[in-house]
Amino acid sequence: MTIPGLMQRTPLTLDMVFDRLSTVYADGRIADVEGETTYGDFSRRVLRLARALTDELGVRPGDRVATFGFNSIRHLELYYAVPLLGAVLHTVNVRLFDDQIAYIVDHAQDTVLFVDGELVESLARVAPRLPSVERYVRMGAGPDDLPGLLDHDELVAAHEPAHDLPPLDEDAAFGLCYTSGTTGNPKGVLYSHRAMVLHSFAACMADHIGLREADVVLPVVPMFHAFAWGLPYAAPLTGAELVFHGSDSSPEHLGRVIDDHGVTLTAGVPTIWKSLLPDLQSGELAAEALRLVFVGGAASPRALIEAYDELGIEYLQVWGMTETGPLACASRPRRRHRGLDREQLLDVRERTGTIFAGLEARVTDTAGRALPRDGASVGELEVSGPWIASAYYGVDAADRFNDGWLKTGDMAYMEADGEFRIVDRAKDLVKSGGEWISSVELEGHLLAHPDIADAAVVGVPSRRWDERPVAVIVPRDGQAPPTLEEVRAFLADRVAKWWLPDAVDVVDEIPKTSVGKLDKKVMRASLDLILD
Repeated sequence: MTIPGLMQRTPLTLDMVFDRLSTVYADGRIADVEGETTYGDFSRRVLRLARALTDELGVRPGDRVATFGFNSIRHLELYYAVPLLGAVLHTVNVRLFDDQIAYIVDHAQDTVLFVDGELVESLARVAPRLPSVERYVRMGAGPDDLPGLLDHDELVAAHEPAHDLPPLDEDAAFGLCYTSGTTGNPKGVLYSHRAMVLHSFAACMADHIGLREADVVLPVVPMFHAFAWGLPYAAPLTGAELVFHGSDSSPEHLGRVIDDHGVTLTAGVPTIWKSLLPDLQSGELAAEALRLVFVGGAASPRALIEAYDELGIEYLQVWGMTETGPLACASRPRRRHRGLDREQLLDVRERTGTIFAGLEARVTDTAGRALPRDGASVGELEVSGPWIASAYYGVDAADRFNDGWLKTGDMAYMEADGEFRIVDRAKDLVKSGGEWISSVELEGHLLAHPDIADAAVVGVPSRRWDERPVAVIVPRDGQAPPTLEEVRAFLADRVAKWWLPDAVDVVDEIPKTSVGKLDKKVMRASLDLILD
């Protein structure tokens, strides 16, 4: 006979985070490019916006409210006001093509769309193809090129705070985010209140991200991408302050934001930290308070980790996907790594890391069977847990799920204690003569070359070997691009001989997706090459 526990049943909903930021941490600060406020004043604006959403815009529980904007306080107001009403916040990736934007807004059936003033003109091109949108609201100054356009600040000012918010169900949807759509149409991931609250608690753990009240957090990752990796919820849960950089992610602007606001913790893709490195090394960017950058979206080259170590700034690789809620893993050395020398610890930190507490991970063969945790058997990484997607929104994609596990599309091997390393995306592994070559590992070595500023590796057809690797490189400013022979000589003592690329393609820029990942589909198409 099961004996029930005598504990209170409290729903895990986002009002738990909101109530804490509006009371315990009411004196905490939020800043963006237009100014700053406190969590207390922010919470009062959120309640005014909630009233405007219901009374003037007719938003009801379950309705989808879209945002089309960069990182700002106004955008953060919607992160709370919409879910607190029981409605669903849909953050639209502003870097998608017009056809993709039209598809996902129509697929989500968004009824209200909030748009940054500086993005009104670009959205106006697509607006005739968005029949579900009944009202547009402009966030900040900008043109009036949309039908019936309202102003965000005027809406807030015109309404009293809502103090009669509906009760929330922890299993109800609070947010909708679509994948970047590198193959086929973007797919929607529908987050629940419970999932994001648990994700926020997990992110705060010391061996995960380790947020704390003393932190000043700058999410360089866009708020339209996987809910800015959950930081707009995790940071206020601990009282950490938030700073938003707007639409400008240039090194000069980010440097000013980091120095002016005393940023202690920041997050983004490796490209951002490569671009900031020269200013940090020269001292032009002081970053005196910066203690941690955590980095995802792509594997980081070893040289970049070493460079930040030399600056005294912890560089932490994390892994996750839109489908994993979004953060799922951090690459921190474990107890068994104590006593390793510097080079050995760098080997550890280059790995993907250990799955967050509360989640599970495994690698499987092509039949979906779990492979041994022997540090050698490579298979597809699968994950499960309370903030992992169980299906896509309105799309049948059963092939992405395996008996309660999400099939990530990443190929990995796992150690006995659960530490794992992703060796490549399944679609990006190069299969040469029946053996696999990791494009990710080759890219890391290429980026250590003194004359290479950026690099990617793609597989191209080979008459003899099925596929062979080609190095796509961007030379450093003022440097002649290395020849194929020079590249192969540089890699010769770093990888197996049969991994060495068979060709080098020199380009001005590596194509990237809308979320900053290497766009290998574009690279393969542009190469149009068959090797012997």
